[in-house]
Amino acid sequence: MANHASAKKRARQTVKRTARNRDLRTGVRTCVKRVRAAVAVGDAAEAKKALVEAVSKIDAAVSKGIYHRKTGSRHISRLTHQVNTLP
Repeated sequence: MANHASAKKRARQTVKRTARNRDLRTGVRTCVKRVRAAVAVGDAAEAKKALVEAVSKIDAAVSKGIYHRKTGSRHISRLTHQVNTLP
């Protein structure tokens, strides 16, 4: 357990930051799952709508530092390719 005031403060900040990051990461995963589900069913309209939301969430996570920018770009690229291959 932290003994110094500064260490106690850092422990409190870590708890808040971890919760915030977990929430954003979970939101990204949910949106990606929606896109993949729509692609699996073959629903192009729903997949495109879900892709827009997923790209927005991924970009937000990248800007917050939760994902590396290249990781975000890779996810967006792969999802976009999957949606664009639908008839």
